Amino acid sequence: MEAALDPLNQSIANRLRQLRLERALTLDDLAAQSGVSRAMISRIERAEASPTAVLLARLCSALGQSLSSFFETPDESASPLARRANQQTWRDPATGYVRRSVSASGTGSRVDIVEVDFPPGAVVRFPQLSGARNQSQHLWLFDGAMAVTAAGRRYDLLAGDCLYMNIGDEHIFENPMATPARYAIVIDRG
Repeated sequence: MEAALDPLNQSIANRLRQLRLERALTLDDLAAQSGVSRAMISRIERAEASPTAVLLARLCSALGQSLSSFFETPDESASPLARRANQQTWRDPATGYVRRSVSASGTGSRVDIVEVDFPPGAVVRFPQLSGARNQSQHLWLFDGAMAVTAAGRRYDLLAGDCLYMNIGDEHIFENPMATPARYAIVIDRG
């Protein structure tokens, strides 16, 4: 399926363009601040490309957004209840990991809860994001095993383990097993 036909890619395109224009940034400005090429930003904004988790994290950081707040629908009426059937999911095109926004959006809470299904053998490397230094996260592993490198230190996690990290630090998420890992990320947006 072409990216332009995917409603989520169209939603990502619209949201990225909206946030960039609200901040009076040109494509060149956002490219300089995020380290993502102008051409790629333009393709994402036209829904011609599906951004990877790493690209989206870099763009969000440059826009002063968390991934969770990026995926919030700004015009929906706030409800304290987020039913599973209505929770937005997104699949990283590079690794296939699936990210589900669990917490209710539009409530004004500083805390976001995200469920992640991480495929066997997958690796995601998030660069240091200076725009996210005031945000922190807990990774709570439910099933499987994960190796997480945060700020240069490696942690081997088993089911039930919980790791606290600053979102602004460089991170590497790895699933070294032959089975999927499932975990929650609890984010404090500061």
